[in-house]
Amino acid sequence: MTSPEPRPQAPAGRRAPASFQEMWRDLAPLGRDPGSGGYRRYAWTAADVDCRAWFRAQAEDRGLAYEVDRNGNQWAWLGDPLAGDAVVTGSHLDSVPDGGAFDGPLGVVSSFAALDELRRRGARLTKPLAISNFGDEEGARFGLACVGSRLTAGRLTVAQAHELRDGDGVPLPKAMEAAGYDPATLGPDPERLARIGAFVELHVEQGRALDLSGDPVGIASAIWPHGRWRFDFHGEANHAGTTRLADRRDPMLTYAETVLAARREAELAGALATFGKISVEPNGVNAIPSLVRGWLDSRAADQSALDTVVAAIEAAAHEAADRTGIDVRVVRESFTPVVEFEHALRDELARILGTAVGSPPAAGSPPEAGSPAGADTGTGGGAGTGRRGVPVLGTGAGHDAGILSGSVPTAMLFVRNPTGVSHSPAESATEDDCAAGVLALADVLEGLACA
Repeated sequence: MTSPEPRPQAPAGRRAPASFQEMWRDLAPLGRDPGSGGYRRYAWTAADVDCRAWFRAQAEDRGLAYEVDRNGNQWAWLGDPLAGDAVVTGSHLDSVPDGGAFDGPLGVVSSFAALDELRRRGARLTKPLAISNFGDEEGARFGLACVGSRLTAGRLTVAQAHELRDGDGVPLPKAMEAAGYDPATLGPDPERLARIGAFVELHVEQGRALDLSGDPVGIASAIWPHGRWRFDFHGEANHAGTTRLADRRDPMLTYAETVLAARREAELAGALATFGKISVEPNGVNAIPSLVRGWLDSRAADQSALDTVVAAIEAAAHEAADRTGIDVRVVRESFTPVVEFEHALRDELARILGTAVGSPPAAGSPPEAGSPAGADTGTGGGAGTGRRGVPVLGTGAGHDAGILSGSVPTAMLFVRNPTGVSHSPAESATEDDCAAGVLALADVLEGLACA
C-alpha cells in the first residue's frame, strides 16, 4: 500500500504517526492463519486483543484521547468528546473465519490516514472528530453480528448478551474477562450516541458494482434486510454399516434437500440464501447422525421478498422432514430490517464528493452495473461540472453503520474491490483505490467537521 500523502510531522516528544502503508504492514500479520492465508480475528481472543493494542497505539501516536466504552468498543478523540455534534468514522478489526484483510480494517486504517491528511491540509475542525473500532462486528465467535454496536444502540439487551456462547460454550462475559475487559458495564449507551452528529463508515465493497462501473469509490444508499435462522434436524443415530437405507431416519438427507430448496427459492424470489455453517452429532464417519444443525443466512432487497424466501425454505424443510420421519425446528437467531441511510447525510456526501471523486463511466457500464437487484443507483454531486459524481449503490452486507442508523445519522463509503470477493483471502483493493478512499474520506470529514 502507498500512503496518498507525506507522513505528517509529530509534535515533540511523540513518535511520528505511521503512514497508511506502515499501518497496513503492522496490522497484516495479526491473527493471520499461515495455512489458509486468511484471518481469524475472533472477538476477545488473543488476535483481537493484539488488534486492539494496535488501535490504541495509533491513537496515542497521534495525540488522540483514547477510551474504551462500556461495551468494549474503542474510541480515539480529537477535540472534546463531551462537546456534542461529533463527526465519527471507523469500522471494525475482527474477522470471519479465514476472512480477508480488507473487511473492517480498511475502514479503520483509512480513518487514521484521513485524519493525517486533514492535519497535512491544516484543516480547522469546528466539531469533535473521533475514530472508532466496534467490537465483534462479524459475529464469528458468538454467532451474532455487530454485538458492540447493538449493545451501544440498545438493539441487544444485557440479558441477551449474557446468553451468547461460543462453540466451546464460553459465555461472552467470561470471554471479555479473559481478555482483560469488565463485562459488568455492558448495556445501552444513549449519552454517547447523543454526542454524535454523524457517523461515516468506509468499507471495501463486498461485490463488483464499482469494478463494473469503473469507479474507485461509491456511496451507500441502503442495506438490505437480512437475518440468520438456525435449522435443527433431529433424526436417529445408528450404525452406518449395518442399518438398511429403508430403516434410516437420517437428518443429513433432509438438511441436504433444504439446502437445495434454499438455492431454488432464492432464485425465484430474487433474493440470497446461504447455508454456510453446519454442526453434526455425533459427527462420526461410520455413524448416521442424530442431529444436523444448519444456519441459514438470507437477504433480499425488501422485506416482502425476504419473508417469502425464508417461509418457502422453512416449508420445504418441513415437507422433506415429514417424508423421512425427521423432526425440524427453526429458530430466528438475528434479524436486521432494511436500513435506508439518512438521505440528507447521503446527499451531503454526494455534494462533497461530486467534484472531488469520480471518473467517466466505462462504456456500457452504468453506475449500478453488478449491484444487487433493487439497489438505489442514482448519482450524486457534480452538477454543472461536466463530471459524473460518485455512484450511489445498495448492499446486501450488514455493517455497524446500519445498526447505529436508528440512533444517529449514518452514511457509508465503499472502495472498489476488483475481485468482488469478500469474507475470503481473495478479498482485495488496489493501492490507488485505497488512496482514493482515504482522500474521499478526508474530504467528507473536512466537509462535515469544518463547516
